[in-house]
Amino acid sequence: MRLLRSTDLALRVLMRLAVADGSSPTTRAVAESMDVPYTHAAKVVAELQHMGLLVARRGRGGGLALSEEGRTASVGAVVRAFEGDGDVVDCEGATPCPLHTGCRLRGALRRAQEAFFATLDPVTVQDMVAAPTGPLLLEISRAP
Repeated sequence: MRLLRSTDLALRVLMRLAVADGSSPTTRAVAESMDVPYTHAAKVVAELQHMGLLVARRGRGGGLALSEEGRTASVGAVVRAFEGDGDVVDCEGATPCPLHTGCRLRGALRRAQEAFFATLDPVTVQDMVAAPTGPLLLEISRAP
């Protein structure tokens, strides 16, 4: 299974903000530190804000901060929100699969997808930034 770029970016934004050490980086600063386009970061930040996982303040002294809910958020829930809960394969798309009425693969892939999410459910954002990741992430984000 491969995560969407927006899912990967959302997880990295949450991790970056989890180690922000009192600072409130802007969306632009976060995008630059992760070497991603600002527009992509802005879309992801808006969705994370809508989910209540981060707070964005505008203007002088503004920036991004992780909410308390963001610190304890389940990685599985974040991945589900960004990936959606659709099937891994599109059996009934523009060219429907001729096996769709009697295929066992679709169910097996669905169970595998749920197992993937279930593995991530108990992991929180705070867990992801425990040492050695958090200190390394802080060091990278401070680099010129």
